[in-house]
Amino acid sequence: MRLSILNGRVIDPVNGVDRVADLFVVKGRIAALGNAPEGFVADRSIDASGQLVCPGLVDLRARLREPGQETKATIASETRAAAAGGITTLVSPPDTDPVVDNPAVVDLIRHRAAQAGFARVLSLGALTQGLTGKTLAEMYALKTAGCIGVSNGDRAVSNTEVMRRAMEYAATQSLPVFLRAEDPWLAEGGCAHEGAVSVRLGLPGIPEAAETIAVARDLQLIEQTGVHAHFCGLSSVRAVKMIARARFDGLPVTVDVSAHQLFLTEMDIGYFDSQCHVRPPLRTQRDRDGLRQALADGTISAVCSDHQPHDVDAKLAPFPASEPGISGLETLLPLTLRTKAC
Repeated sequence: MRLSILNGRVIDPVNGVDRVADLFVVKGRIAALGNAPEGFVADRSIDASGQLVCPGLVDLRARLREPGQETKATIASETRAAAAGGITTLVSPPDTDPVVDNPAVVDLIRHRAAQAGFARVLSLGALTQGLTGKTLAEMYALKTAGCIGVSNGDRAVSNTEVMRRAMEYAATQSLPVFLRAEDPWLAEGGCAHEGAVSVRLGLPGIPEAAETIAVARDLQLIEQTGVHAHFCGLSSVRAVKMIARARFDGLPVTVDVSAHQLFLTEMDIGYFDSQCHVRPPLRTQRDRDGLRQALADGTISAVCSDHQPHDVDAKLAPFPASEPGISGLETLLPLTLRTKAC
């Protein structure tokens, strides 16, 4: 198909393009920008006036629930939603059922994504077998199967020696380690930020220290092992400042933030609104504003949807018993654009 996209605002960060122009596509590839190629006749024309025309987005963290929880979502349904929101590549954490700790599961996810045909799905392999935090996963086999990195999902590796060996193994395979920074003992049983709102509502809290202590430990291990590490979904400004200092000192670390953390705070829980039950929890307005500033100055490298689809019943339970997570694929781009306006 020959396609012409007319009058859109074309944005291409790699080539420094940001202007209103016409774009011409032949067989899925860009043929020209500005003026049509000689002899070009469009099979279809799209008037993109007032719209953005940009490369497909990459979401570094989106749970697709397949395999294992197809009652909540499937790879086909979630990649279709992603494409509708301008996302063409998704990175899926390893906490599926079965866990992504062997090449067979990687192949299954890739096959199902190719069958759906809406967006590309890249897998993170498990850091430890079964995500139990006890025995290292076979990272060489996972890399060979196509995993772009390794992670333990939302499950903490509480044994520091195991985490050190896992980082060393990942470093030998040039695999980045995706880390969710949360101390399991300080966070155990909590469902909201430990502060005035959680006390007023009588909700068990998760202190800021649960994040900062985990970040401090992992930064020490990163410095010792030399592994490239990516911190996922930090929620406190103090933790982000620790990352900024580590980057200044030359450590190979990056960090992302979930889109909802840039807009919502603990105050949005209101009267037990379970839609605001997320992990890590929504924190203070000071934290939200600090995350926005860190995004603006480049400390935070990416904004993610942290997409976690649930069935209806999962959010109808009392706040502490409800499942944490927000469905965020189709709102990732508009929320990110709105951040700039704020």
